Amino acid sequence: MNDKLSYLQKKYHVSTDDSADSEPRFISRITKNTYAMVLAGGRGSRLYQLTNWRAKPAVPFGGKFRIIDFVLSNCVNSGIRRIGVATQYKSHSLIQHIQRGWSFLNGQFGEHIDLLPAQQRVDETHWYQGTADAVYQNLDILRVANPNFVLILAGDHVYKMDYGKLLAFHVKNKADMTVACLEVPVADASAFGVMGVDENSRVVEFAEKPANPASMPGKPDKSLASMGIYVFNTRFLFEQLIRDADDKNSSHDFGKDLIPYMVGKYRVFAQNFEQSCVGMGDDHVPYWRDVGTIDSYWEANMELTKVVPDLNMYDQEWPIWTHQEQLPPAKFVFDEDDRRGMAIDSLVSGGCIISGSTVRRSLLFSDVRVNSYCNIEDSVLLPNVDVCRDVTLKRVIVDKNCKIPDGLIVGVNPEEDRKRFHVSPNGVTLITPEMLGQKTHRFR
Repeated sequence: MNDKLSYLQKKYHVSTDDSADSEPRFISRITKNTYAMVLAGGRGSRLYQLTNWRAKPAVPFGGKFRIIDFVLSNCVNSGIRRIGVATQYKSHSLIQHIQRGWSFLNGQFGEHIDLLPAQQRVDETHWYQGTADAVYQNLDILRVANPNFVLILAGDHVYKMDYGKLLAFHVKNKADMTVACLEVPVADASAFGVMGVDENSRVVEFAEKPANPASMPGKPDKSLASMGIYVFNTRFLFEQLIRDADDKNSSHDFGKDLIPYMVGKYRVFAQNFEQSCVGMGDDHVPYWRDVGTIDSYWEANMELTKVVPDLNMYDQEWPIWTHQEQLPPAKFVFDEDDRRGMAIDSLVSGGCIISGSTVRRSLLFSDVRVNSYCNIEDSVLLPNVDVCRDVTLKRVIVDKNCKIPDGLIVGVNPEEDRKRFHVSPNGVTLITPEMLGQKTHRFR
C-alpha cells in the first residue's frame, strides 16, 4: 500500500512544502481520482416535525438552499465530480432536489452524481445498518468507479471546506485513512468521536462519544473531534469494510467500529479543519454548524441576518450551488404609517411579497406572502408560506406550505404556544401545516 502511495506522490507531484504556491500543482489531479460518498440517509429526529416528511439533508437552509447543497458544493468546488449520495429515510424530496439542481454535471467528462437509495443490495432483510454498512452495500458501484481514493462525507452539516487540501494531506503522509477534525470545547466533546494525536498528526487513540473527553495538548479547554469526514485509499477501504461486514458483533459504523479497530494497526492521521476550511472570518474560527436541533437550526439561520455573518454566502470564488427556481424579484408594497411593506436586517428570496407589513431579522424563503398589518421578527419562513393579516410571529420557524390564519400570535406566550405547536428548550416555536390542521403535499 505504501509503495502505491509513494508512486501517487510522484505522479501528482506532491511535495512536503505546505506553501500556497505548491497546492495548485496537485490538488485537482488528486481530486479527479477521488470518488465522494455522501451519507444522506438520516432522519434527524431532533428536528422533530421538521423532518416528518423529509430527510435532514433535504431541510431548507439559508433562504434558498438545502443542507445537502453545502457538502455537494464543497465537492464540486474542490474538483471532485464523481459523487454518490446514499439515501434512506423519506428521500423523495432529497432525490428530487438533486435531480433538478445538480444535473449540470457533465457525464461526457466523467462527472456525475449517483443516487444510491437503500436497496437491500447485500441482504434482502436489511436496509443500511450503519455508516460503514451504507458504503459496504455499494462496493460494486465503487469498484466500477475505480478511484484511487474514497472520500466519505456526512450530508447534514453546514460548512465550506476544500477537500483537495485534505486529500493532499492524506497523500503526503502516506496515510491509510485520514479523518478531518474540529476543535470543540471539552464540555461539548462527548457528542463526538475524540482523537488523540502525536506531533505528526498521527492518531494514537480514539474514543467514540466519551463521558470524559481528553483535551488537546496545550489547549486544556479544547478537544479534537471527528467531523465524520474520512479519506481512504480505495483498496484499504474495501479490505476494512469486508472484514467489518463479517464481524457479527459489529454495528457497522465508522466511529464505533472501524476507526477504533484501525488506530494502532494502520496509518491513521487527523487533519485540523483550520487547514482546509474555506473563508474563515477575521476571528480565524472555522465555520461549521450541526443544525440538528430546532434551536441550532434557528440560530444558524439567524446568524445569516448579521451585517457580516460568519458564513459568507456571497463568495463568488466558492459558491454554494442549488436548484434555482425561476421566480420574480421580491416585492415590497404600501408606504403608510401603519401599513408599510419593509424588511430590516433580513434575507428575502425571490417570489416573496411583503404587503404592508414589517419583517425584522428574519429569513423568508421563496414564494412567501406576508399580508398587511403583520409583525415578523427573528423568524424563519420556509417556501410557499402564506401569512394572512394581523399576524405576529416572534422566534418562529414556519414549515413549507403553511397558511398562517388571520390574527394568529405566536412567540409571545410560550404556554399558549405549547398547546398547539412545538416549543424548543430555548423558546423557538415550530409551526407545521399539520399543527394548523391543514393538508399539504407530504413530499417536502
